[in-house]
Amino acid sequence: MAGGDCSNRRAPATCCAMTRLLPHPTIDWKEDGTPVAREAGDVYFTAGDGLAETRAVFLKGCGLPEAWDGRDNFTIGETGFGTGLNFLALCDLWRAHRPGPDAWLHFVSFEGFPLTQEDAAQALSTWPELEGLAERLLAAWPGPVRGVHHLVWADFGVTLTLHLGDIHDTLPQSRFQADAWFLDGFSPARNEAMWSAGLYGLIAVRSKPGAVIGTFTVAGAVRRGLAEAGFAVAKAPGHGRKRERLEARLKQAPAPQPDVHGLRGLPAAAKKVAILGAGIAGASAAQALARQGTEVTIFDPDGPATGASGNPLALLMPRLDAGDTTQARLLIDAYLAARQTYAGMDGAHETSVRQMPKDEAERSRFAKLLADPPLPLEDLEAISGGGLLHKRAMILEPRRIVSGLLDNIRVSTGRVEADLADRRVNGESFDAIILANALAANRQLDWIRLEGRLGQVEHLTGGAMAAADAMASGHYALALRDERLWGATFEKIEDGMQAAVSQAARGQNDAALDQLSPWWQRDARMLPVTSRAAIRATTADRLPLIGPVPDATATLAAFAGLRTGRPADADAPLMPGIFMVNGFGARGFTWGPWAGRVLAALCLGGPVPAETEALEAVSPLRLILRALKRGEI
Repeated sequence: MAGGDCSNRRAPATCCAMTRLLPHPTIDWKEDGTPVAREAGDVYFTAGDGLAETRAVFLKGCGLPEAWDGRDNFTIGETGFGTGLNFLALCDLWRAHRPGPDAWLHFVSFEGFPLTQEDAAQALSTWPELEGLAERLLAAWPGPVRGVHHLVWADFGVTLTLHLGDIHDTLPQSRFQADAWFLDGFSPARNEAMWSAGLYGLIAVRSKPGAVIGTFTVAGAVRRGLAEAGFAVAKAPGHGRKRERLEARLKQAPAPQPDVHGLRGLPAAAKKVAILGAGIAGASAAQALARQGTEVTIFDPDGPATGASGNPLALLMPRLDAGDTTQARLLIDAYLAARQTYAGMDGAHETSVRQMPKDEAERSRFAKLLADPPLPLEDLEAISGGGLLHKRAMILEPRRIVSGLLDNIRVSTGRVEADLADRRVNGESFDAIILANALAANRQLDWIRLEGRLGQVEHLTGGAMAAADAMASGHYALALRDERLWGATFEKIEDGMQAAVSQAARGQNDAALDQLSPWWQRDARMLPVTSRAAIRATTADRLPLIGPVPDATATLAAFAGLRTGRPADADAPLMPGIFMVNGFGARGFTWGPWAGRVLAALCLGGPVPAETEALEAVSPLRLILRALKRGEI
């Protein structure tokens, strides 16, 4: 058979029209259990030999496990995730030969035609020895949503970063440096796009010096492409019916491009991190770092979930745009990361949200969304009146969520004195400091200019018992057991103003509730209602600030040419070890987990579970670059 019996190969990109949701391949099953991709006419693996081939071609072909001996971090890239067999075989090997209790294995893979969970389960059932690992992977199996899927298996030190989409789009947007590669698309004869000449240069750019490659194919075009990209290529004995396979090693890594937004992360993993702020932003970053073994201390004058993160209830639902833009994909990635993080936590309650259009413009936007939905039917469907039904959304109890994220993490309350230049907090030294302290960051970095928005909600207890239920239309209304909560306002306030409730805000919220649910309004008139106001930090473009903090003075000098139209062509001058996760506005519980994962990767040096365009869109440095381009500074 052309291409041999290799696992995890992609279907050709020509099989279907482009939509926002990725297509599932059609799988035909041979009598022996071998899965065949109908469109590609090639197998994912041979049932009786697939695991042995993976071990021979990819694991042994990349010199594993010996190659990771003595390493604290080891990163492997893969072209074609398929059934996940290569990943599971690698995890099995890592568990048996982990170089140390604090060592981490990072696996970054790319897939444009993800299998359904059912097909993946059937394929992986072939190997009982991988059953436990397979069950864990299948429990978190991604749907057909373009973006970045991320898993952390902290018990034995493994992360999976899975980029879903055409590899020609996703590989350039990825951020990692691989020690080894598994090239495992369908055979070059069946899927030329997966082996196109342009990919080899990108693979070299995403590789460390000396990185090795294992692959089943010995096609001449593959050998020439790898050689032209700087790899030394050699044939090796093949497996089974395959007489030969390829091994390659990068002779010299390409020169890196300028890191304009400072996204390379710290040169060495941060072992000890301070976080200023114990709301959802700080708690999410703390949890992500602590899972990977970092010593974390949170400093907050008032303690966890006392500010904008302290409402009695909160709503987690997606913000969907009709266009397939960077911001639209970013918002979906953040929502899915949040849902994955909160699932099963104390204080998280799955529900459906009925979202009705607030005007004709929104009705039109909803119709465009449904014509080419960014989420599958399991998550999103139309309802009468032109509305949307968001399934698998959540009502959250914020204090319980924050408490769960901070479990076993040191929290210091009271006085907070931070010296960013020396990376000291209350006299204690840290490898990194993360600013998650809302508007207080304005006093530490005068160029940030976070804006305050006063958000008020109304809350009562003692209503009729109800299952988790939610409605939205500009405002929102939540029911959980005997609790009701509705709101929220989003009023711009002057710097220095304190949070305070008002009858005017109460009137706005009650009027919105009357439109959403007259029945709930009846409860609101019959039972005592408590108002709560908190100040939310936001930015002018309504995107958060997530990433390294620049040295403002040095940045102005380094990128002064932007004022006259010259491109930014230098590494961003940064404040060493200073990061920010802030400006979440009204979507703190949506942004938190995604932001925490990004910060952990930048602080610890692992693959960043996000696209480069998304990271640039939320980079704190964007504020300075934008102001320079506009001639504002």
